[in-house]
Amino acid sequence: MVAGSKDFYDVVVVGGGHNGLVAAAYLAGAGLSTLVLEQQSHTGGAAVSQQVFPGVDARLSRYSYLVSLLPDKIVADLGLSLELRSRSVASYTPVRRDGRDLGLLVERPEGVATRASFAALTGSDSEYEAWNAFYGSVAELAGVVAPTLLEPLTSAASLRKQVDPALWESLVERPFGEVVEQRFADDTVRGVVATDSVIGTFAGLHDESLIQNRCFLYHLIGNGTGEWRVPVGGMGAVTDALATAARRAGASLVVDAAVTSVQADGKRAAVTWLGGDGERSVDCSYVLANVAPTTLAQLRGLPAVDKPEGSQLKINLLLSRLPRLKSGDDPRRAFAGTFHIDEDYSQLETAYRSAAGGTLPTTPPSEVYCHSLTDPSILSPSLVASGHQTLTVFGVHFPTRLFANDNEAARSESVRRVLAGLESYLDEPLDPCIARDPDGNLCLEAKTPLDIEESVGMPGGHIFHGDLQWPWADDDSQVGRWGVETDVANLLICGSGALRGGAVSGIPGHNAAHAVLDLRP
Repeated sequence: MVAGSKDFYDVVVVGGGHNGLVAAAYLAGAGLSTLVLEQQSHTGGAAVSQQVFPGVDARLSRYSYLVSLLPDKIVADLGLSLELRSRSVASYTPVRRDGRDLGLLVERPEGVATRASFAALTGSDSEYEAWNAFYGSVAELAGVVAPTLLEPLTSAASLRKQVDPALWESLVERPFGEVVEQRFADDTVRGVVATDSVIGTFAGLHDESLIQNRCFLYHLIGNGTGEWRVPVGGMGAVTDALATAARRAGASLVVDAAVTSVQADGKRAAVTWLGGDGERSVDCSYVLANVAPTTLAQLRGLPAVDKPEGSQLKINLLLSRLPRLKSGDDPRRAFAGTFHIDEDYSQLETAYRSAAGGTLPTTPPSEVYCHSLTDPSILSPSLVASGHQTLTVFGVHFPTRLFANDNEAARSESVRRVLAGLESYLDEPLDPCIARDPDGNLCLEAKTPLDIEESVGMPGGHIFHGDLQWPWADDDSQVGRWGVETDVANLLICGSGALRGGAVSGIPGHNAAHAVLDLRP
């Protein structure tokens, strides 16, 4: 039992990441006794803010870094004290073409500068018009799907009837590469569109599994707009607000509690964990698993299953100032959104083929995000005054297999290649712009999929806990369910491995909580 508390709970949540906290806040708010067990010394999982560099007063979003899928309804329902800011720039892509250094700028909202930028790159307005037409149609699909994410599953057929059949076929039934190639002619424009289909997902653009299509959809449907916003105070502010909401509702949150066993038979359940005082256990009516499905199988004592394979390199940097660009564009504007590096369509495909063959891409695609331009509060006043900025670099097509033999050596070479790609578009070396800690060390850290697995317990370093699924019922047997069910009625998945999981959304936590409330007699 938990010291100083009951030996029976209505619900035990395994894992204190953001989804577990969402579930706990809803359930405790509904009057159910709720216990959250977290193996780390803090709640938040991968959505945390941490002082990464010793002696440097900067709190970086170390793993997760932007918010798109978190529904405004959850924020309102739980009374979260949370500010999410829009970025003034959606993206900027440096391009070297015909001896010129250019930059493709996409404003938020798009305006005259965006049209002019497309025209300067492609020589006409046709690609910009194709861009508007394509994302207008995507918005139509997002507007239909987004309202269903916090409801029981609806059928694919019913959703299909609400959108243009040709749009549904191109985004849901055919490999994403086909629609990109049909809609756009320019290699860079194609790449900017295609990137959202492979962030955190290892797939080619013509993969017949369509996991790239699902990844694209999840990147574009948040709140019906797909906008990626900056959490003021960093990602830790999101999970701190959720932990506050859960405690306020009456949930008990226990950290340093490594769960070792989950047992459930459909009516009763028990959870065992190791804490500072040794092994403990508690009985309950329901267990909500905010861990990856492969981890849950281990905790249940089921036969081992293959780990999913993550596919990203995360680099965190603190700069003393932003570097100058060869294009001559203002770096404060270029880095204000998502800064694409070597993500032309052809470069994405070449990098995928290389990585699929077990070879580190020679020119790895990546993208950069500067949190502090939108939210300087993560830096101390002195760092802000001196012009310091944070950079998060997310490398694409870095599957776990590339790091399996020698993680340290592969990490070092991957960082070198990614930063060389960034530097190739700079008008000065990058190293002098990187800040140093009091001991003279560069303020730079990198996380491979294996590092992420070790740090936050995501099997294979997969940031979605496994391949994303379509956010609707694939067959009639799923209609009306919540997409969180397992083979045991009182054991539910409330994390990213749920049918509508992935990214920082709170959706699986909300849905698992409502599934419990529906199941109660």
